Amino acid sequence: MQPNLTLGELEELRKIHGCTLADAIETFRERLRNEGFMNNSVRSFFPQLPNMIGYAVTLKVRGSAPPMADGSMAIRSDWWDYVLSVPAPRVVVIQDIATRIGLGSFLGGVHVNILRALGCSGAVTNGSVREVPIAEQIGFPLFATNVSLSHAYSHVVEFGQPVEVAGLQVQSGDLIHGSRHGVQSIPLKIAGQLPQVAARLAARDQGIIEICQSKDFSIEKLRSAVSNP
Repeated sequence: MQPNLTLGELEELRKIHGCTLADAIETFRERLRNEGFMNNSVRSFFPQLPNMIGYAVTLKVRGSAPPMADGSMAIRSDWWDYVLSVPAPRVVVIQDIATRIGLGSFLGGVHVNILRALGCSGAVTNGSVREVPIAEQIGFPLFATNVSLSHAYSHVVEFGQPVEVAGLQVQSGDLIHGSRHGVQSIPLKIAGQLPQVAARLAARDQGIIEICQSKDFSIEKLRSAVSNP
């Protein structure tokens, strides 16, 4: 896969307020308004950090129950090569498929540092995370459902295949944006046009807000501002 956006264009997209970005995507009618984003079962653990953007690196993990054989898990490193095959910046999107989702955490202090060393800008999972202060200290965004004390038997069972996390279907290479308001995918077809549209929408909304906060507020002024596309 070859990226079709420059690092400068990605940075422009990263800086866009998550809600404004969602509004801008809506204007292109590339998908329904109730699609393209994760539901609120996944939340930002560090809302104070800058927004996250990157191409999706997809993993499926499991590990709430012990293995059938000797009770130990073989350490896999083949998925690291897959991570590097996806253009940077990368966002790891992990679907926990355990029978007890989130009981054990795949994402802890060690894996967070491995992922950052592999050029990842953040991670998202429908499961749990642990050793959260380590990720916060290095400024690594985490989006997850909860925290867990233990990694239990968590291990990678599949990578590079489609996953579904919090209602959002993600394929390897999809462009992912995360902010304090949540995680959404950005259609690559329109990505280059979004910063300009987002800036226009943000200016319009700010104008409406200023009218509402003005001492000269009137319904006529509000109607005029709202009706102006």
